[in-house]
Amino acid sequence: MSEISVLGAGAFGTALAISLARSGRDVLLWARSEEAAADMQKRRENAVRLPGKPFPDRLNITADLARATETPILLLAVPMQKLASFAEANKTLFQHKTLVACCKGVDLSSDRGPLAVLKDTVPSATVAILSGPSFAVDIADGLPTALTLAARDKERVAALQTSLSTDNIRLYSSLDPLGVEFGGALKNVIAIACGLAIGAGFGESARAALMTRGFAEMQRLAFKLGADPATLSGLAGFGDLVLTCTSEKSRNYSHGLKLGQGMEIDPTITVEGVATAKAVVHLSQSLGVDMPITSAVTQIINGAVSISEAVEMLLSRPLKRE
Repeated sequence: MSEISVLGAGAFGTALAISLARSGRDVLLWARSEEAAADMQKRRENAVRLPGKPFPDRLNITADLARATETPILLLAVPMQKLASFAEANKTLFQHKTLVACCKGVDLSSDRGPLAVLKDTVPSATVAILSGPSFAVDIADGLPTALTLAARDKERVAALQTSLSTDNIRLYSSLDPLGVEFGGALKNVIAIACGLAIGAGFGESARAALMTRGFAEMQRLAFKLGADPATLSGLAGFGDLVLTCTSEKSRNYSHGLKLGQGMEIDPTITVEGVATAKAVVHLSQSLGVDMPITSAVTQIINGAVSISEAVEMLLSRPLKRE
């Protein structure tokens, strides 16, 4: 019997499953489509989402969710905007399980992060979140990666840290899941802003300014929500921000880059920062938190202002102490 199941056969879920199985665990990877599951089991790779990354012998694929949820630990690698409906539809299967959210974002309909969504839907479950600077292809290639695993229960997070660490994934534990989940969500918005800046030709100095002031926005909102701002200085905040704002492997940065260059956007690619930006603007306004970069990104995405107009708005703000 498998020890761990990864629910969601996108690039990140597949990479986690590969790393866990390569490190000696029996892992089950669940795919929504029976056809996709059969193809992966036959090919021994995810030719659509993560081609050229062979599956270890201890990794198996299924489209049977009941079978996948027989394991005690479930890693939920589904898009943030689908997490609530996925949890609601399968809450009976998730009861009394350990659910580890592996998605980053804020639910657009409720302004909640993944842990609040899971806990409200499946109260009997133990919930945790896995986040930090990581690209699926790096994990699948066995390259060294450090992530943060957070839950409120000290003993449970320590046990999970041991269960989920692999030969190439080093996990650091945290007792501030709120800070970890919002760090992972908010950095995606700033990554879009940085992509916009580079794509529009504003230069590296502008990107550095956006990263720095964007990080200040992230800390302000996290503090207002009751998280520890220091958590944002760790892997799930600052670390993820640096990676996501500087590499075209990042879907959020690449999305901003294409917008800045006036290129066509592929609607089939999930870009969590788009929905998160909209949700965070609503959340920050309700809490009275000033987030000008997030607001500008949302207005650009919505077509309310041009990139040049957004830059002018940001530069014309009153001068202030850092």
